[in-house]
Amino acid sequence: MRHSEGTPGSDGRDLGVQWRSLVHGWAAGRHLHCEEDTVSVSLRFDLADAGRAVTVRFMTTTKLLVAFMTDGRFLRGDQLATAAAAANAWNTEQLVPMLSVWDVRGPRPCIAGVCTLPLNCRMNQPEFDSLAGDWVEQARQMFVRCHQVFQL
Repeated sequence: MRHSEGTPGSDGRDLGVQWRSLVHGWAAGRHLHCEEDTVSVSLRFDLADAGRAVTVRFMTTTKLLVAFMTDGRFLRGDQLATAAAAANAWNTEQLVPMLSVWDVRGPRPCIAGVCTLPLNCRMNQPEFDSLAGDWVEQARQMFVRCHQVFQL
């Protein structure tokens, strides 16, 4: 059976072409404000349990839609090992690697969540909304855990 003959997701949109529209649709359904530039769409949501906000920046590579999530806090040099341990614990427990210590060699490393999706897939708005909602919920849990357990 060809994809267009009623297979799941056949009413989906080509992610490589429609990702911005899908992100805006998801954000609008949650009353989140988007900021857009030539390469990305960013939005913020409150992380009440940790007293901060998380920024999700959607962008593409040649083959992937990437959701890069950070709480905007930078790590001090003495926090890098703790942050690496937190990332390792989270990724092991969740069985889905997504937390990392980003830009370790840079002047301002941070903890970040990264989720990806192939650009050649097709998704309708409800499917994308569900997936993006799952990513945000994972990010909430991840950053709250980093704050409460690891004091990051």
